[in-house]
Amino acid sequence: MGDGLAAASHLCTAAFFDRPVLAVAPDLLGATIRHGPVVVRLTEVEAYGGVDDPASHAARGPTPRSAVMFGPPGRAYVYLSYGIHWCVNIVCGPPGQACAVLLRAGEVLAGRDLLRPRWPTLPDRDLARGPGRLGRVLAAGPTMTGTSVTGDGPLTLHRPALDADPGAVARTARTTRIDSGPRIGIRTAAERPWRFWLADDPTVSGPRRPPARS
Repeated sequence: MGDGLAAASHLCTAAFFDRPVLAVAPDLLGATIRHGPVVVRLTEVEAYGGVDDPASHAARGPTPRSAVMFGPPGRAYVYLSYGIHWCVNIVCGPPGQACAVLLRAGEVLAGRDLLRPRWPTLPDRDLARGPGRLGRVLAAGPTMTGTSVTGDGPLTLHRPALDADPGAVARTARTTRIDSGPRIGIRTAAERPWRFWLADDPTVSGPRRPPARS
């Protein structure tokens, strides 16, 4: 990376993403995503299944928009939400399963000086807080859809260097526990506890406490 972060991280491989989406999603917490000089540490993600998940864009099978979800893992799926925000997802699992992880929030670690002129009054914690803002600081757009995040595309994902096992939780990058709860911002199958976040992290966009158990 050339900025001191390189020594502390490993580039994620396609094998990292070629696993069940509910394994990949929490393992992305504490990982970093980069576009050019901007680096964001991920603090909140949300998992989506394929045709068996009614909330997924892949629920109706391949369409011009969702076709990338049916392709190989480790590719970016970027879509426009409410006609305003570009949201970044990472395709997981073997080809045909059409699972993906939505990147919901993070902490800007590098490139903040480049972002400040555009959003001078926004607190640091809010720069990438929420999927729309996260996509915005990464300068996400439709041309990123289908590009690899394992080293050949504009976005790259990195996990802590001491986390040698692709399936291990990146404990070296965080000191707090992982919580999970219902997905938010959707009307269908929202009750699935497929949103994962770093407990009590101020950059998390949704509720930071898991739902009370009855």
